[in-house]
Order: sequence, then C-alpha cells, then structure tokens
Amino acid sequence: MEKLYIAYGSNLNLAQMASRCPSASIYAKGVLNNWALVYRGSKTNSHATIIRKQNSTVPVLIWNIKPEDEYQLDIYEEYPNYYFKKNIMVTIEGKKKKAMVYIMNENQLPGKPSEQYVKTILQGYLDNDMDIDILKKSLEVNSSECTKYLSDI
Repeated sequence: MEKLYIAYGSNLNLAQMASRCPSASIYAKGVLNNWALVYRGSKTNSHATIIRKQNSTVPVLIWNIKPEDEYQLDIYEEYPNYYFKKNIMVTIEGKKKKAMVYIMNENQLPGKPSEQYVKTILQGYLDNDMDIDILKKSLEVNSSECTKYLSDI
C-alpha cells in the first residue's frame, strides 16, 4: 500500500531518493505553513528538521512511497531514535492533504550541518525549483542559534 511522505531536507534531492527509494515517485510539490526549517543534532553534524513557527513556511516535496521505501527511510532517518513519524497537513496547490513526515526528536540541540549535507539539500531545492532564499534564511538562523547555544554553555 502506498503512502504520502513529505520531504523537506536531503530527501528533496532527486538522485539521493532514486538511489535510496527506487520505487518512490513524486506526488506533488507543496508547502508546510506555520513550520520552520531548522537544524538539530550534534554541534558539528546536525540535520534538518521542522518546528512549529507562526508565519513561516517550508517548501516540500511529497513522495508516493511503498512499504520497502518507508523501511529504507526508517533506516536513513534512524527512526525511532533520532526522528519520529507524524501525520501532518501539507498544502498542495491551495488544498490541504494529510501525509507522513519525519521530525527529529525534540531533545536534540542546535548544531551546524556539514557542508556536504547542505549541498545535498541545495541540490534538492534546485532539482525542484524551490525558493533558495528559504534555505539560506534557515542557515542564517542556524548560525545565530549555534552562536547563542555555544555562548550559553
């Protein structure tokens, strides 16, 4: 049985998804309203996740995935230890639809994503003709979050 899966980070990258989940197919592009793209994990190796934030949006790609794709994604996302799964509403061409998304466990702290990881996400934005300014803004916020986090220690 197929399921809709929302990608907002490295799984926007078409080559990466083709390799990881060969039977997955693109369903649509969409947007998460009142969510923000942030980076959490360790100080020097964090990953993308989303948090609730009023008046923020995150561009997403919605995939049709099969059980074997979800199994591969579970491994990649280190489910359930690093990310958990949640069904949320995504807006596609003005209409809301429920789909599954991976969200990082909330106990993870801000950290800097690796350059290669950011390049993978950037390629996904380019692959899908998404607004790169949203990605740039998320990285600027991350930089200030990391500076604040380190000064609070």
